[in-house]
Amino acid sequence: MQATGNFTEGRILPKLLRFAVPILGALILQAMYGAVDLMVVGRFGTAADVSAVSTGTQIMHTITCVITGLAMGTTILIGLSIGAGKKEQAGDVIGSSILFFGALALLISIVVPIVATPLCRLMHAPAEAFEQTKAYLIICALGTVFIVAYNLLGSLFRGMGDSKTPLITVAIACAANILGDLLFVAGFQMGAAGAALATALAQGISVVLCLTMIRRRGFPVSFGKRNLRIHKQLTLRMIRLGAPIALQDLLVSISFLVILSIVNSLGLIVSAGVGVAEKLCAFIMLVPSAFSQSLSSFVAQNIGAGKEKRARTALFCGMFTSFAFGCVIAYAAFFHGDLLASIFIHDAPIIAAGWDYLKAYAIDTLLVSFLFCFIGYFSGCGSTTFVMIQGIVGAFLVRIPVSFLMSRITPVSVFYIGLATPSSTVVQILLCVLWMIHRNRKIASNSYE
Repeated sequence: MQATGNFTEGRILPKLLRFAVPILGALILQAMYGAVDLMVVGRFGTAADVSAVSTGTQIMHTITCVITGLAMGTTILIGLSIGAGKKEQAGDVIGSSILFFGALALLISIVVPIVATPLCRLMHAPAEAFEQTKAYLIICALGTVFIVAYNLLGSLFRGMGDSKTPLITVAIACAANILGDLLFVAGFQMGAAGAALATALAQGISVVLCLTMIRRRGFPVSFGKRNLRIHKQLTLRMIRLGAPIALQDLLVSISFLVILSIVNSLGLIVSAGVGVAEKLCAFIMLVPSAFSQSLSSFVAQNIGAGKEKRARTALFCGMFTSFAFGCVIAYAAFFHGDLLASIFIHDAPIIAAGWDYLKAYAIDTLLVSFLFCFIGYFSGCGSTTFVMIQGIVGAFLVRIPVSFLMSRITPVSVFYIGLATPSSTVVQILLCVLWMIHRNRKIASNSYE
């Protein structure tokens, strides 16, 4: 048995960084899936294929957000169990999660292909790219079992303090995805469908590798056949922790789908340009995302051990480290976005549209350094209902209305549409600060009683 990562003792920043760096590496490699798809399609496909990969990826990202949000309940509950010294309970959480997410994967793989056509219509997929978008979506949906399995396994490892195993498996799978893209898109000229097939197969490889490593090394907590059943109370608790995050992620992703729908209605060139920018945005947001995931595990263990002050210190360490990286990334995106976009495509009008959209995201990069760390902290504390509420407020009371209003200003600018995102982030940060003040007062009040 491996030892779990113990975050309740020792210097905070070094431990947090050692845990966050492998997560960042895994996120970079995961982002490479979509980036390589778009890069190869941009070189060997058409503008319609680029638009199809952009829209199809965003739809699948929405589905994945629900999966990862629910899986966060597993991460938090395992962290709380380990922090409280209840390793047998952690094994029961693993068993329940395997069965629950297995059923979820089967459901998604059946439903999504059935509703693929209306989904593409709802997204205003350009007529020239409609069939390619539909094909991309169906192929990816049929591989949902691999997406669900990989995200669940990653959540299990992170909850146990192991961020290196997911990094190793996704690195090998990323290499397989690149080879698959070159084979199906560049070699067989399958366009968007080939990119989807390469992605699904690569995810499958990552799952097989994870299971192989588990078989050889075992879980670092008590786990056996006796744990492999639905433990009703733990499953309900896992859902209660994960469902608000999943709902928040779903609604936030829907808000981005609404923005993409608005952008798609502006024509194929703008649609393709924003598609390129979105792939770059996936990289731009990686550092704060890594700290958010790291903090959820780090904080959960410390809250489970009753070390509230240590959990808060970890939050501020994450914020300022993330912001330092954010300054560099924001500069590159705002002032050199054209160079970044040209990595994927050589069409000048598409590059110009992508850069315009990137400038808005460059501003958001600085802001999410704080927001994402707040989200990771509150998730680790178990305050997932608040995480859901602030996400919904930002998405539906700010992001969608602002993007719609900006799309009505003539001449239409994708930079102005993109400004809806940092606008919502500002509001969400303010909500997080207010909740932090409320939570600290409540803790202080309880300590005096």
